Amino acid sequence: MSENEENASIENIKAELQQYTPNTKKRIIEKVILALLGSIPWIGNFLSNAATFKTEESSIKTSSLQTMWLEEHEKKFKKLLETLSEIDRRFALMGDQIEERINSEEYLSLVRKSFRVWEDSETDEKKRYVANLLTNSAGTKLCSDDVIRLFIDWLNIYHELHFAVIRAIHKTPGMTRYSIWCELKDSNLPREDSSDADLFKYIIRELSTGGVIRQARDTTDDGRFIKHKPVKSSFKTGTMKSAFDDSEQYMLTGLGQQFVHYTMNEAVSKIEGRSNTDL
Repeated sequence: MSENEENASIENIKAELQQYTPNTKKRIIEKVILALLGSIPWIGNFLSNAATFKTEESSIKTSSLQTMWLEEHEKKFKKLLETLSEIDRRFALMGDQIEERINSEEYLSLVRKSFRVWEDSETDEKKRYVANLLTNSAGTKLCSDDVIRLFIDWLNIYHELHFAVIRAIHKTPGMTRYSIWCELKDSNLPREDSSDADLFKYIIRELSTGGVIRQARDTTDDGRFIKHKPVKSSFKTGTMKSAFDDSEQYMLTGLGQQFVHYTMNEAVSKIEGRSNTDL
């Protein structure tokens, strides 16, 4: 896309945003728009083709591929405008002090990476998490941008069941696998050799190895984990531990707590154990 085309696209998007946020601070949101243009290539084509279509509509059959392409991408463009308007609204609440951060190349690289994930996201929930991350990372600094990039990767690879487990443990630290299952499903447990049980174990394993959740452990005053003393038992069942074990407790790791802060909270300033924000 040439510089003239970029400028035209930015102005078109800003004009469209006026429908959603009439008081938008164009100076702040403009950098974000420019960054996303490089992340979502179809936007420029959509805007130019839409303008051409309006002038030549009478000569184009409504069943043409061009019409169908425009109709499909018009829905995606509307969803993008809704996301941008929400980001812009929350930027306005943060004030002018975030402008330096938003104009920095470090932040704009996060914008480009985030909107690539936004584009590939198939649910509104994940798109909302991307918007939350962009606004919260503009206004708070709990961790480095390297960690923020890791969170973007998590948004890309995890799906809604992962997020549901994270939300449950954040809401009630110390949940067991059994209590997590009851929170997400019901108390009727599937067979241990069922696909449902395999999927549940897979989700817990991915979040554990990924550093999002961990088993609850006691710590020393300086934060070091205390080793568990093995407990001898004379009673053996002869079966493996259940996928829905009700003894071992789980909690979010430090990274997991920050992930919740940046992606699942609409607008918070810090983490104090458990946030009061409704997830």
